[in-house]
Amino acid sequence: MTTFDERESAFENKFAHDAEMQFRVEARRNKLVGLWAAELLGKTGDEADEYAKSVIRADFEEAGDEDVFRKLSGDLGDKAGEATIRAKMAEYLSLAKVQLMEEHKD
Repeated sequence: MTTFDERESAFENKFAHDAEMQFRVEARRNKLVGLWAAELLGKTGDEADEYAKSVIRADFEEAGDEDVFRKLSGDLGDKAGEATIRAKMAEYLSLAKVQLMEEHKD
């Protein structure tokens, strides 16, 4: 294998790893924001967990975060406005990154 081939392979492996980590971060964020929204909706226990899973599934509708925002906005109605929902999504994205980095530190 040439040096170029080795570099190309390393780049492809890093790209795949980064894409997988981004997916995991976004899924974790969606779970966290889903649990937050579930609490606002008065859901607890299994019902809250199922709601969080529905938020995770909503992210598969289209690229980006708008599908998740629309779900949360539609479900929460007047319980949380756009700015609050978007702020929570950003907050939980940062928290999800920290959590995953801590889990993969070992």
